[in-house]
Amino acid sequence: MAEAARASRPSLREHEKQLDRAASVLDLGTDIGFREVLRIFARVISTFRLFAGRIAAKLGFITVELAFRLLVAPWPGKVVVDHVILGMPIGDASGFPAYLAPAVLLLDGMGPVEMMLWVFLLGVLMVTVFGFTTSRGAGRSPSGAPTGASAGSSGGATALTPQGLGTLAQGHDIATQTENQANLGSGLMAGILGFIDFRVHLRLSQSMNHFLRTRVAGKLRSLPMTTLDDLRIGDSVYRVLYDTTSANMLLHGIALGLYSGLLGVVITLYIMFTYFGAAPEVIVLGMLALPIVFLFEFPFARMARRRGQASRASGSSTTSNIEEGMSNVLAVQSLGGNEREARRFRRASAESFKRFRTEWFLVLTVRQAFSLALMLGQVLFFIVMAGRVIDGTFTAGDYFVLTYYYFVLSATFGAWGFVYTEWQGYVAGMRRVFFLMDLPEERSRAGIELARIERGVEMKGVGLTYPDGRRALRNVDLEARVGEIVAFVGPTGAGKTSLAYMVPAFVQATEGMVSIDGVDLKDVAVESLRKQVSYVFQETQLFSDSIFENIRYGNPAATEAQVERAARVAGAHDFIAALPDGYRTNLGTVTSKLSVGQKQRIAIARGLLREARILILDEPTSALDPGTEAYLVDALHEAAKDRLVIIIAHRLSTIANADRICFLEDGEVRESGTHEELMAMPDGRYREYVSLQAGSQA
Repeated sequence: MAEAARASRPSLREHEKQLDRAASVLDLGTDIGFREVLRIFARVISTFRLFAGRIAAKLGFITVELAFRLLVAPWPGKVVVDHVILGMPIGDASGFPAYLAPAVLLLDGMGPVEMMLWVFLLGVLMVTVFGFTTSRGAGRSPSGAPTGASAGSSGGATALTPQGLGTLAQGHDIATQTENQANLGSGLMAGILGFIDFRVHLRLSQSMNHFLRTRVAGKLRSLPMTTLDDLRIGDSVYRVLYDTTSANMLLHGIALGLYSGLLGVVITLYIMFTYFGAAPEVIVLGMLALPIVFLFEFPFARMARRRGQASRASGSSTTSNIEEGMSNVLAVQSLGGNEREARRFRRASAESFKRFRTEWFLVLTVRQAFSLALMLGQVLFFIVMAGRVIDGTFTAGDYFVLTYYYFVLSATFGAWGFVYTEWQGYVAGMRRVFFLMDLPEERSRAGIELARIERGVEMKGVGLTYPDGRRALRNVDLEARVGEIVAFVGPTGAGKTSLAYMVPAFVQATEGMVSIDGVDLKDVAVESLRKQVSYVFQETQLFSDSIFENIRYGNPAATEAQVERAARVAGAHDFIAALPDGYRTNLGTVTSKLSVGQKQRIAIARGLLREARILILDEPTSALDPGTEAYLVDALHEAAKDRLVIIIAHRLSTIANADRICFLEDGEVRESGTHEELMAMPDGRYREYVSLQAGSQA
């Protein structure tokens, strides 16, 4: 067992190195400097402008709840302690704020029972409208969470804080917290105003997260194919679903938490200096929380960012591992790779949890150190305040009120220091989102709007080198006219697909010029080009929808008759009609039961139905039987009467009747002509290719 454990360690270390390399490619490393943090903050705040109305409404509720909670809520407790329990006379109400004096004077001369009745009625009003009582503390930290006594109490208000009914049941790792963060709603109030406040916050959180998810998902669809080839699907899914919620948490902290914290501090200091200025040391003790927490927290900020970034990169690796395993499940099962894939996933999952434990060990260590320092300040406060009550400076009721304000002040100042470190994980998440959003996208609308294609495609001196340095094409001269069938033929890796990708501008020529009707494609709006080009890929791609909707995906306005006609041309109608639900069969439930050839014919029907002037078919007959292939080839000749049909194929039976055959080798068009013309060349490369194919079939 020990030897097995030792043997497994190198693989885990190697897996960690692979994760770091992946992070370097897709996340520009795991280190985030202070300047970049400020830039990320600025970009997130700029997003807040899109939701200014709802943010303003939320800030309005915060203002109302804090004003009432700090200016009014603590003082009934002083009435109960000093004038009900201890029986002290109210007199001129000099121990109360001036704005409350008229209301307090109404109680002068009343007995203890009457006073308690009025306090009780006030409590009922506070619970009904605001959802809190005189015993609850007040304040909100810069992260948006309640502070002071309210942070440790239970009741109406906390039911709507991030620890109460405003959140979903959750675990603690990043992925399982995501749905809660996407639907975050909180408020210090409950009652009538608290219900409205919560709904405003919930709509705000959901709107922001919906906006970001939609933007990032749309960005992925707009990326060039060369970029998409470098992105792992699982990692992209992780960024869309899990990383985007970081904006909600930063909104909760930056826009809401800092505002409420600042407002709470201003009101609290005003009350303390105005009515308890005789004990300035008490105020100083409350304010000491800020430098104490910065002393403990700030040095760990960079480490927290690195750990947060590493945790997210590792989590996305686990997601990618699941996606790859499911995408290749047939290969895994047929090659006996179940145990190997299980080991891969165990390593990825274990690494993800390990990274998360490291991140939270740091967070908990810092929190514990801060809590100890804050508790020391509380002990000093109790000692000083008790002395002030004993020497008669303050009454017992004052002790109650001042304790309330002390907790608000110390907790808010403490949160200001702690929250910067708390935000680092969300900064790492937004960095991953912005990295994706900053990738260059295709020119979908910019450029010339291409008119209806009348002549065809022309290439002059075209060359293509992919971003990774691979040379795909060189010195290609080609002309393909509307009304023709043009076949690209050649050995594997000759550049056939790369050449076809030039036509719909999936890739851009790095040398020479590709033009349609004389217009350089570099100057054409890609969207207007692709409206007139239909590409049927070699790897059949069908959607989890009905066969009917799959066929008319590129032409949503097509009628049932048009869909059926396209299916007949593609040789798909008979097997579709034989299915229990016919064209309404949902491919999400029976795709695995369709043969490769059947799926291919559905894809061909989809391409034929689209009203495109150029139809490109990549290996359209590779999975078809000879009879269906012959039927399809005849149908393509009919379709080519009013469009250009480009076929990429290896099978002689598919290409022999093409109007022109382009034979490619090593990225160059070596020969071009009809089948008869190319076969007439004694030492022709096409002739040799056909001979080899005929010999292998024999």
